Order: sequence, then structure tokens, then C-alpha cells
Amino acid sequence: MNQTAVIALDRVGVSYRKGPVWSRATFEAVRSVSFAIAPGETLGLVGESGSGKTTLGRVCLGLQKPSRGTVRFEGGPLGRRRGLRGRLSVVLQHPEWALNPRLRCGLSVAEPLTILGTASAAERRARVATLLGQVGLAPDLADRYPGELSGGQRQRMAIARALVTEPRFVVFDEAVSALDVSVQAQVLNLVLDLQRQHGFAALFISHDMAATRYVSHRIAVMKAGELVELSAAERFYGEPEHPYSRQLLGSLE
Repeated sequence: MNQTAVIALDRVGVSYRKGPVWSRATFEAVRSVSFAIAPGETLGLVGESGSGKTTLGRVCLGLQKPSRGTVRFEGGPLGRRRGLRGRLSVVLQHPEWALNPRLRCGLSVAEPLTILGTASAAERRARVATLLGQVGLAPDLADRYPGELSGGQRQRMAIARALVTEPRFVVFDEAVSALDVSVQAQVLNLVLDLQRQHGFAALFISHDMAATRYVSHRIAVMKAGELVELSAAERFYGEPEHPYSRQLLGSLE
């Protein structure tokens, strides 16, 4: 596998036991998946619901232990590394899952730094102010509660929270699917700008082929737990190799 990669999977598989105790069967959620993501690169992960995309994202974040294969972060085994808090992050479909409705937004954004205990209160405030500016939010929104913001503002706030620790790897799991089309475009441009500024590697999980095309350097296609195609975005959207890929691209026509 690529030793310069931020995250690298080698023949990763994830199995579950399903069904009643007296008749359980093994379900293969992910089957022998391998890929690597370099610094500053976005890998778009597409496929229908239930194809294993979110499970794979959890594996990359260390939230799901693979049944087989290895996951490496910056060259070392992910599951055995210490000091990884704050170096991997996620932006989810619903910003409400990241923002505590009872906390002012500035405190929610700063919360990962508070948990790490590596910054003073003044340093946390300064970091939050800087990030709000980078995601295009006015500084005074730090004093608002999530319920006082629009959907697009909440998602920008969630992105600021995800980046507050300066992570090396970020998973975007359906991060724009709940937004209006015009707001989607703003958030996607924001992701591109922030990646250029901070250089993080990203896994962009989505069923939206147009949004994935906009932000991704390469495309990985999942079908029933298997990686059926992995290619440069330009080639994928021009000449997809797998019949399932062509079927997915039909949704753009």
C-alpha cells in the first residue's frame, strides 16, 4: 500500500451475525476492499443504500473494527495507534447530530478542543473565530443556539467543528444531501476551499453522483459490499468500466 497515504485499507472485510440465536447467518457488509487516500485528496465513495459505504467510513475512522484486513493511518496500524484524537473527523448528514441544541454554537465548535485539553480558553475562542471566518459565518453567530441558524449555517458550523482540531483525515457522510440545491453548491465549494487551505485527506460518501463529481479526485464504487470500480474522477464520469457504474451515472441524465 502507498506509504505516503493518510489512510490506507488493505483487503478489509466486515462481517456481522444476523438472525435469531438458533439460526444465525453471517452477513458480509464489506468484502476485501483496498484503497489509499493521499494528503489533499478526496475519494468519492458512491453506491446505493446498503452497499457498505457508511460501514467503510466507520472503519476508516476507527469506529468499526474490521473482521479481516488492515487499516493504516499515516503508515501505522489505525487500531493500535495512540494520540489519534482530533486527527480524524467526520461531517454527518444532519448537523444537529454534531451541535448540542442546548449549547451556544461557539461552545459546540470548540468542544473537541475542550475534550483534548490542549488549548486555553482564549486559544479556543481564537480558533473558533478563525474557523467561523473560514466557513463564511459571522463571528456573532458563535453566541447563537443551533435552532436560531438556517440549515446551511448549521452545516457550516458542523464543518467548523469537524476541522477545529486540524484533522488529517475527514469523512463526509452524506454531508450535503439534506440541503437545498443552492446551499449544497455553497457547502461543496466550502469543502474544496478548506481542503486547499488545510490539506486534509477526505472520504466523500454520497448517493449524489453530481455532488461527488464536484469535489472528488477519484471515485470508488461499492455494490453489495464489494469495491467494483476505482478510478480517476475524469475517467469514471467519461468512460466508466463496470456496468453498475454506468447504471449509477444514468441518474445524471
